Amino acid sequence: MIGMMYLVLTAMLALNVSNSVLDKFVLINKSLEETIREKLSLNASTLARIDNAVSESGNRPQDRAIADKAKQVREASETTVQELEGYKKLFVERTGGLDETGKYKGLQDIDMVPALMVNEGRGDALKETLNNYATLVRNLTGDNRFHNIALDASEMEVFKDDNVQRRKNFSELHFGYNTPMVGGLASVSEMQLVVADYAGSALDNLSQQVGAGDLKIDQYEAMVKPESRVVAAGANYVAEMFIAGSFSGIEPTMTVNGRSIPVTNGKGRVEFTASADNYDENGMQEKTFNSAITVRLPNGRDTTFSNRQVYFVARPVIQIQSASVQALYLNCGNELDVQVPSLGSSYNPTFSVSGGRVYVGSKKGNITIVPRSSRVRLSVSSNGNPVGTQDFKVKRIPRPEIMVYSGSRLVDQKRGVKTPPRSLHMRAVPDESFEQFLPKDARFRVAGTEVALVRGGRAVSVQRYNDPKLNTSQLASQARAGDTYVIEVKKVLRRNFRNETEVFNNFGPRILNIRIN
Repeated sequence: MIGMMYLVLTAMLALNVSNSVLDKFVLINKSLEETIREKLSLNASTLARIDNAVSESGNRPQDRAIADKAKQVREASETTVQELEGYKKLFVERTGGLDETGKYKGLQDIDMVPALMVNEGRGDALKETLNNYATLVRNLTGDNRFHNIALDASEMEVFKDDNVQRRKNFSELHFGYNTPMVGGLASVSEMQLVVADYAGSALDNLSQQVGAGDLKIDQYEAMVKPESRVVAAGANYVAEMFIAGSFSGIEPTMTVNGRSIPVTNGKGRVEFTASADNYDENGMQEKTFNSAITVRLPNGRDTTFSNRQVYFVARPVIQIQSASVQALYLNCGNELDVQVPSLGSSYNPTFSVSGGRVYVGSKKGNITIVPRSSRVRLSVSSNGNPVGTQDFKVKRIPRPEIMVYSGSRLVDQKRGVKTPPRSLHMRAVPDESFEQFLPKDARFRVAGTEVALVRGGRAVSVQRYNDPKLNTSQLASQARAGDTYVIEVKKVLRRNFRNETEVFNNFGPRILNIRIN
């Protein structure tokens, strides 16, 4: 980890890092220091468990000797961490300390750390401190995996084949040219963390030798295991109640169907997405999973406890809310609210449609379906897992009724008019229920009309219009009593929910007559 941090640091320095990048090093250093405190606290707890185990075992000489080694490991780690803390304090002091807000004055200083650690030789002393500590841990535990901490570049796998870096010693590698003060702090904190990690691993190693990892139940909890967390009104709630015990001396490993699961305080969290492919007539499918808990006994042998768990997957119920959910309208934006209550907060839907298109709204489950055929099938999935389908019939848009107005009054075609109208207004009025369900799709406009002034069965004059408002002054000036305005509607347009306009041919009546009395 130290080597990787150095690589990142070197790359950033090559780019002339900004204050924001240096601030990131401050945050990294704080995070490392917090982790170090937690590690040291955990190590103290482990040492206390070792002492308790030795006392409970009767303070046997061989156990007490191991407890003494554990104490030496912890004391050495804390001493080393404190000695390294002195380097960090020196970095801060030599770059001006802290300002009145508690920030480092020497945030951008890139000269002090190389001068102190490389030129003055303090890096060599740090290397000796770290490697002496590693040697002590290695000798106390007899474990050669505790290798030296402070290495030259040529001893590190990541640098040994690098023609430039492999010539650098420990000090030059970690504190060399252009190393900022905060980079030096983070590097030393990383070394402190390695020291604490070594101690934690060594204490765990020693604890296994004195029975601190025995399967001694020392934590108890009341447990209730219900047959189901969901109970219908009027049904019985059934559950088993018992005391569960666990042990703090060992952290077990747990798997579900061979897959490792997270373990916290001796408890594993089982979580997976339930799926089914063969529901029975009640909408249920029986499924199972295999669980295993492995612990290491004091004799060093791993013991595994296995269990086969049965559970049932219920078919989710899709709830669809809409102004008209039994059937959809062709080529219209049918808004639906599709929910699956049984999935709760884990509901993360995706939708697909055959026989049309689907548009997803801004709120979870809100969609708009535009049918293109006589039947539509909506498929619903959640988090990539199929939930179910819903089929819809598709209705054609009811035809709008063509009406003609003179001024604000509807023209009575049966009675006619006394005075030839000098202007008319054509309207395509949508079906009332269709307009109520889909008002954004029920916007019709008469866009093409031909009006003929007919006398004695012959057209006297003909006018054509591309607007719903008709100026019939020229026809009115020629009209006589007994003549008829014959109006033929040539084109009707519809504007849909996306404000797109289409020619709509299903309208009526197409011919209207206004008799002049």
